[in-house]
Amino acid sequence: MSVQVVAAKMAEVELKDVPTGKDLPAGSPMTPTSEGKNLARNDPHEAGSSAAASPTAEPSAKAGEGSLGLLTPNPAKMPQASAMKRTDPQQNGGEAFVNRDGTVAEAPRMKKIHCDKDKLLKCSCGHKRSPVLISASFCQQIQFADQKQEFSKRPSKIGRRSLSRSISQSSTDSYSSAASYTDSSDDETSPRDKQQKNSKGNADFCIKNIKQADFGRREIEIAEQEMPALMALRKRAQGEKPLAGAKVVGCTHITAQTAVLMETLSALGAQCRWAACNIYSTQNEVAAALAEGGFSVFAWKGESEDDFWWCIDRCVNVEGWQPNMILDDGGDLTHWIYKKYPNMFKKIKGIVEESVTGVHRLYQLSKAGKLCVPAMNVNDSVTKQKFDNLYCCRESILDGLKRTTDVMFGGKQVVVCGYGEVGKGCCAALKAMGSIVYVTEIDPICALQACMDGFRLVKLNEVIRQVDIVITCTGNKNVVVREYLDRMKNGCIVCNMGHSNTEIDVASLRTPELTWERVRSQVDHVIWPDGKRIVLLAEGRLLNLSCSTVPTFVLSITATTQALALIELYNAPEGRYKQDVYLLPKKMDEYVASLHLPTFDAHLTELTDEQAKYLGLNKNGPFKPNYYRYERFTFQHPYFGSYFQSCMSWFGNPLQSQIKLNNNSTFKLSMEDKP
Repeated sequence: MSVQVVAAKMAEVELKDVPTGKDLPAGSPMTPTSEGKNLARNDPHEAGSSAAASPTAEPSAKAGEGSLGLLTPNPAKMPQASAMKRTDPQQNGGEAFVNRDGTVAEAPRMKKIHCDKDKLLKCSCGHKRSPVLISASFCQQIQFADQKQEFSKRPSKIGRRSLSRSISQSSTDSYSSAASYTDSSDDETSPRDKQQKNSKGNADFCIKNIKQADFGRREIEIAEQEMPALMALRKRAQGEKPLAGAKVVGCTHITAQTAVLMETLSALGAQCRWAACNIYSTQNEVAAALAEGGFSVFAWKGESEDDFWWCIDRCVNVEGWQPNMILDDGGDLTHWIYKKYPNMFKKIKGIVEESVTGVHRLYQLSKAGKLCVPAMNVNDSVTKQKFDNLYCCRESILDGLKRTTDVMFGGKQVVVCGYGEVGKGCCAALKAMGSIVYVTEIDPICALQACMDGFRLVKLNEVIRQVDIVITCTGNKNVVVREYLDRMKNGCIVCNMGHSNTEIDVASLRTPELTWERVRSQVDHVIWPDGKRIVLLAEGRLLNLSCSTVPTFVLSITATTQALALIELYNAPEGRYKQDVYLLPKKMDEYVASLHLPTFDAHLTELTDEQAKYLGLNKNGPFKPNYYRYERFTFQHPYFGSYFQSCMSWFGNPLQSQIKLNNNSTFKLSMEDKP
């Protein structure tokens, strides 16, 4: 119903035949309803034109329908306009009722009441109006029949465009926390219950909706522009096919950046099957594009815990296909194979792991003598720690918090738990935005770095009552326990930037006395009995990839390192690597970095022979000794030396290096390769 409330600056009328409101009899055609007494609206623009602009206006409610709260004049009992003496409506803002037969009835006498600004009255549309003109006896409401009819008409072209634009804007604004714009789909059917096929009839995948493939393809094309090293590697090596015969099973975040890596591995000869390492980070449209391209992908955003392990099992347990390489992020895939299908390790040549959590698990297996195959620790490579962990988190922490909470950072008190490379990136970003940043740390070296970077080092229990935001990035477990959660202030935002969901004790919050209230995707209010609430993001899982996106260019560095590690492990002769965890040599890190420099039109300075001799270095690199630490996380494993020597065959001549493949052909890497 379209209702116009007449409460405007109206002309005073001198009525001869129309009684005032208080004198109206019970059966009067203008008896006010009780609901109408509290309604008022003041809009000078509407009031001055309502009568003139709507000559066919008529009441839409019948007399006696008091439940509508409308004043419903009876045309039969309405006095004629000639019986009234009135002022000019155009000059004094007078209002009139126009009946079906064309007769005009004056509105009741109105009394002006001017309200102070702090006493504004709210009208039915939710706006506050002042000054408000209210009838001495009641507020008049009129519903125009022609407006009701017009409302049901189809909008014009301009109207449709405006309507479409407003719907689009409201949808985007109300669902700004998602990393994938397809997450707000109304289809609640589990992908496990769907029967889907791509355009080629292949059904070996399980995703949200294959129809989103075109959108995902555009996402991937955008990512390719920001991943120069992978594209250069794809172009340079697809002729040699260094991964021919490789069957790679992967468990990582399924994003547009991962899709570029998967398609690069495929171009180099590998067959791939993939699952997601995080239940919230999958971009559904990208998964659809991969499935349409022939990849066996089992992932969707918002998986349950049961779905998560089911997808991993579908990747591994398939008739007629057995993996011989593992690319893992977090160690869940390695753990599942070790637990369910240990015999598969007889044919697996190696594992490539990129996360703190996964590397920690590998070292535990190695120490216990249970690691069955060689493993490559990508996480502790310089290109991963110094770029992905630092620069990626420095940008994505703000993006994730903004999309989920729209929080203002200036002046907010934030505590960051852990001052490793992830913590350094988060602290730098928040400090630049004007936040007051505290740091907790167990390592005295990192603690000293935090102090000299201008941050106050505290224990969490010292500031937990006063901070506005709590961010964990330690890689540990039970960093924020229930005791701290109970002591947080009302409205405190709690999130995690570490890979695993163990840092915040979310399980302790799932108790009967606490109420969980879903605000939007990956944003929950946890409410205490006294009304206090905290804002928990992504249920304690990785914030940036669960609630936003990450910089593509930085991921290109990590993905290129992963691809080279897979190539090395797959092509390494038997016996080169033992059943242990190995690190990448600096020479490989330098090569990956060099592939990204052309993007910035950067020009390296070359050492002269005299300078190289003075420093005791090869003028073509590596440029740092093995013991040099770019940061404290450059972990020196006992096997690093032997591994580094074995990998030097890659880079005997840094400008024209080569790898010997299993088929005795040669895969050449050129340091001069450009995207």
